[in-house]
Amino acid sequence: MLPGQLGLAGRLPGQIDDLRGPVRGVIMLPKNLSWPGMRECDVSDNRGRRSLYAMLLAQGKRNDIARFVNAGLLRQDWPLIRNSLDSRLSRRCERRFGLASAAGTTAVAADPRAAGQRG
Repeated sequence: MLPGQLGLAGRLPGQIDDLRGPVRGVIMLPKNLSWPGMRECDVSDNRGRRSLYAMLLAQGKRNDIARFVNAGLLRQDWPLIRNSLDSRLSRRCERRFGLASAAGTTAVAADPRAAGQRG
């Protein structure tokens, strides 16, 4: 394995059940993880949560990801999050967390507002 791959593997929690982030409420990120204007995130806000999860998966440490990412919400949001990540990270997350089947679903399935637009 290349050194970069070892680092990525070590940053991700071992399994999806390790992701115990909140389902609702406001998350206050540590300063080392927050982007300008994004120190707090209401996980009820779909767009904000997806940005938060993408940032955490790309830059967070194992404990940060486990603490702030919710397994159920990640499964729901994965079809929309995966395309914003580096392809190596997306594949690693899909294998590690069993998200490959979720990747085959459409964005419509992940966004209930779009359900009414289907035929």
